[in-house]
Amino acid sequence: FLEVECKPSKKRRRFAAGTKAGFAVSLINRKLNNGQPLAFAIEAIKEGEEPVSFGPDVALVDYGNGWKLQAVTDLDYPPPGKRKNFPQNLPFVCGKFSVSAFFQENSDGSRPGRTIATKPAAITAGYMMKILVAFILIFMLGAVFTIALENLPKLILMLNSM
Repeated sequence: FLEVECKPSKKRRRFAAGTKAGFAVSLINRKLNNGQPLAFAIEAIKEGEEPVSFGPDVALVDYGNGWKLQAVTDLDYPPPGKRKNFPQNLPFVCGKFSVSAFFQENSDGSRPGRTIATKPAAITAGYMMKILVAFILIFMLGAVFTIALENLPKLILMLNSM
């Protein structure tokens, strides 16, 4: 098994080797108490080394001696005013949460909550026509196969009589 340290709750969560990082993050977030910051990624860290971030579809692995896995929250990054040469608005979505919301501040200095990145439902007439054409083609293909199978015995008899 692998252990992931969750800094807000000060607990270690155990996961089977090969568990996807996205599943681990969602499970960690479900077990947090209200008011604790949610995790949005898992990183492997080691003193003196650059952290290795796990994407949501990557299996968790142990990198060996000195490396430990930890859940990354928005509190792990300094406020925007104290960062130098760091992009203010990241056009990146991790899972279903927009990461750029973690680095913004309201006018009173507080940070906004996480925003869910959603796309508006775009069901247009063109989309409906494509679905209708697909159904028509499927039924036509079924009709062709039905006619071919009904006439197959006649075709075999005709070929045998030649």
